[in-house]
Amino acid sequence: MKPFIFNPGEHIERNLFLSFQHIIALYLFGCSVVWLYLHRHHSYMKQVRWIIFGILVLSEISLILWSVVTGIWDIRYNLPLHLCTISLLSSSYMLVTNSYKVFEVIYFFAIGGAFQAIITPELFYTFPHFRFFHYFIAHFAIILAVLYMIWVCKYTITFRSAVKSFLVLNCIAIFVFFVNIWTGANYMFLARKPATPSILDWLGPYPWYILSLEIIAIVLFLLLTVPFYLKDFISARKV
Repeated sequence: MKPFIFNPGEHIERNLFLSFQHIIALYLFGCSVVWLYLHRHHSYMKQVRWIIFGILVLSEISLILWSVVTGIWDIRYNLPLHLCTISLLSSSYMLVTNSYKVFEVIYFFAIGGAFQAIITPELFYTFPHFRFFHYFIAHFAIILAVLYMIWVCKYTITFRSAVKSFLVLNCIAIFVFFVNIWTGANYMFLARKPATPSILDWLGPYPWYILSLEIIAIVLFLLLTVPFYLKDFISARKV
């Protein structure tokens, strides 16, 4: 008999958004971001890099094992084609290789995608289920990996990075769109809206919300470049 925290039928929650458990998760996320920023200059940040990497890898392996052992693995849900899963795998590679090319693409995916996933979780399990812990820890680690490269490795973003990331996102979306047709899946929510509350609820019916998402992505990606240009402007003024 499986422990209750791993049982797919235990701790089901259809209204996780802004529940007590969700708010605590958001608080812990905020604490982790502040901690990383305040300790960015310490020598033990090298170890923190590998801790984040380990969390990313173990979270993905544990999810695969859980879905297989419980018998719920399904090609419609478990392929690594959701934007956050793509971000997770790419972030792991980035931490190992220090790849700037990966960073300038994943930055927008992580801050724009993983952060939105934390705010409006597409999750049907609550505390203390395994999936509750996995979902939030994995998304936290994606964002922390990107922030690590900014605050510790001093990586920066340009307008060209935003354009590159947007083009990569659309190339991935085209591929995923056809995978959804072939499998009946809903990766990247390109086939239908998620069942849980999300920003898509405000963007009109299918398929028009996809066009709205394109416009939002352009605006969001441009806004996410502003802090870097603002930092350069402030530094130039000080000189």
